[in-house]
Amino acid sequence: MKKDSILIEKFTALKKGLSKEIEKVIIGQKEVIEKLLIALLAKGHCIIIGVPGLAKTLLVKAIAQSLDLTFNRIQFTPDLMPSDITGSDIIEETHTGKREFKFIQGPIFTNIVLADEINRTPPKTQSALLQAMQEKIVTINGKTYPIDLPFFVLATQNPIEQEGTYPLPEAQLDRFLFSINIDYPDEKAEKEIAKKDTTEKLKLIKKIIKKKELLEIQSIVESVPVSDYVLDYAVKLIRLTRPEKSNPITYVNDFVEWGAGPRAAQYLVLSAKVKTLLDGRFALSRDDINFVANNILSHRIITNFNAEAEGIKPANIISEIIKYLKKSTK
Repeated sequence: MKKDSILIEKFTALKKGLSKEIEKVIIGQKEVIEKLLIALLAKGHCIIIGVPGLAKTLLVKAIAQSLDLTFNRIQFTPDLMPSDITGSDIIEETHTGKREFKFIQGPIFTNIVLADEINRTPPKTQSALLQAMQEKIVTINGKTYPIDLPFFVLATQNPIEQEGTYPLPEAQLDRFLFSINIDYPDEKAEKEIAKKDTTEKLKLIKKIIKKKELLEIQSIVESVPVSDYVLDYAVKLIRLTRPEKSNPITYVNDFVEWGAGPRAAQYLVLSAKVKTLLDGRFALSRDDINFVANNILSHRIITNFNAEAEGIKPANIISEIIKYLKKSTK
């Protein structure tokens, strides 16, 4: 029990310390910060959806600085090449006069990558990033180069301008642990933002943890026990996203084309484990599963034409499933 309490203290201290430092530059967005921390500790990547001007880059910079992690931002454009991300071999002359290839690392060789507007670049370039996300390595001309851990990709998408974009295929979207929506701040927060320039305060952010400690904390997550009760609940939730004759929720059958796959169940449980520890507990509950469900499933549920016609979003479908489960599993 003493060991468990020490582990929990590490997580709660990390959450409290990160929130304190980020609030020096970011006003509001507490839940977004918590969700990003959950994804990072679960060793997952995120899609961030939000209009320009919501301080996404500043937020990610602040997180990297407070966690002692290196950071690179890549602006994705239609002419961006895979080598612009991964790096490439160049011919270099040695001190002996001999010419040989030397690998020059691209911006992906960092701890946190902000892939800005990932849907603005062609599929070939997107794939270069996605391969590194999955395998934590880069292969150039038959040689493999490992990426320093922890490795965390935040890919942003602008929900307004869709002209000339290359939407990520469903199979590639499935590689992202979370989808996070950043909305406009409330009136009080926006007034605070208007009063001060938070960019300069980035220098005030202190490191709250060393990289080695962060890797140790990440490794703890998988050891958290899960009861059959919670595991059954998570699997039921995932299975109810799929339109099938046996599905008792007609809402799903009416509006869903494809539901979530088995990987979603793994991510659901893993993320809920982190949420549990950050809240100072060691036992998962259904509420922990529900807390991360929308972020795990919103980019994995593919709605059909009927949903589009009636303005039904994946969030509406997830909400209906959770309502059904609350009634049927009391």
